[in-house]
Amino acid sequence: MAHLLALCGLRVVALERERDIYPLPRAVHFDGEIMRIFQTIGVSEQVDRISRINPGMRFVDPDGKSLLEWPRPNDVGPHGWFPSYRFHQPDLEDILRKKLVERPNVEVRLGTEVVGLEQSAYGVAVTCRQDSEQTELTADYVIGCDGAKSTVRRAIGGGSEDMGFNERWLVVDLMLKHGRSDLGDFTVQHCHPTQAMTYVRGPGLRRRWEISLHSEPEQNAERPDFIWKKLERWVSPDTADIERSAIYTFHSTIASHWRDRRLFIAGDAAHQMPPFMGQGMCSGLRDAANLAWKIAAACRGGRTEDWLDSYQAERHVHTRHYIETSVNLGRLINASDPKAALQGAFVGSDGKTVMRSPNVRLGQGLWTATREECGYIFGQPALNTRQLCDDAIGYAPVLFFAADMLSSEQANIARDSHIGLVSATKSASAAAMLQALEAIAVLVRPDRYIFDVAKDSREIQRLLETAPPNPLAH
Repeated sequence: MAHLLALCGLRVVALERERDIYPLPRAVHFDGEIMRIFQTIGVSEQVDRISRINPGMRFVDPDGKSLLEWPRPNDVGPHGWFPSYRFHQPDLEDILRKKLVERPNVEVRLGTEVVGLEQSAYGVAVTCRQDSEQTELTADYVIGCDGAKSTVRRAIGGGSEDMGFNERWLVVDLMLKHGRSDLGDFTVQHCHPTQAMTYVRGPGLRRRWEISLHSEPEQNAERPDFIWKKLERWVSPDTADIERSAIYTFHSTIASHWRDRRLFIAGDAAHQMPPFMGQGMCSGLRDAANLAWKIAAACRGGRTEDWLDSYQAERHVHTRHYIETSVNLGRLINASDPKAALQGAFVGSDGKTVMRSPNVRLGQGLWTATREECGYIFGQPALNTRQLCDDAIGYAPVLFFAADMLSSEQANIARDSHIGLVSATKSASAAAMLQALEAIAVLVRPDRYIFDVAKDSREIQRLLETAPPNPLAH
């Protein structure tokens, strides 16, 4: 969030309670859409180096027989990146922090806890404490990316919806002592009514097992002898070291209020989901990409309330879909008859048991609801020079248009509005995307979601006149 706001030219203060990066694994997955966000803030090459392409997921029964596969392609997808990655979170956080140092309009205060928030018509007074010293600063807006026990969410008020999944799982991160090709590269969901497990192949020698707990006392579950007994089919103290073990209660909740005037929440502060789709962190980063450009536009005046209210309206629906799907997967993994449950949930029209990556539409907000193509993320075309479009355009709206479909007057209007322009003559992949939508032009928002489409030349003017604000326009 700090990176994206800084790209918009805003002065940003990031308050972080901890002094150091948490050194142990937590989140382990992101997808191609999220890599585009890393690309936008200028760290995709570094993140790519510390990540591993994830080939997909398998569901197996208690005897190890395959029930369902969710393969992820091992080639570059429509976002210009691979569809699925595994990573080590401390490595990612280190990259993000080091890049922030390069941004002169960002101040990072580590070891600083927010202890008070008071809104007025002109801003938010933020009281924070570092060691024994208490200070106050004033901000136009405050965004709480402050986790499940969010201080900002408490200040906003309102409840949350519990979507019915609350289970204890033991998460065990290990470092292998040598390579183990027999463990495989796929994520494996071991479906079982009382002993469900998940195996995750991380980068390098890192491996993770998540083990469902039922009546097992917590003090027993974290004992090494308990862990090694559970994992004896795959690893032992002779072949791996336990890096971390922790008991989590996987929740499925979504806050009812993501905004109160100048206060916002994002990430775990706004929603929590089981890890079975690997979309918890991804959803938080989508929050940041959705909100930052709207905050920047609001700071420069205009239809402030419409723009800012659209954040929850769009993201709540989108995130809820991922939570519901993750909950359903968790219930299937724990089903007494996982084969029947999985086939019942994922049987396709051709009679095959299938699972595909979702393409989720935003809730109604800043996009044209009368067009069925709008509200979905748009892929990242490459220019004929091989430069990716997000690099050419930046964190800004862009108009993709078919050859000779934009008049010189319309091109000037777009430039005056700081809208990027990409002609199909300069991008064969953009031409193919336009053809797939049966459109002659597509207007894409800074967060890469489709704002509007034009089916004929007369509609292009409407796209330009109703374009979303450009956060980079000072």
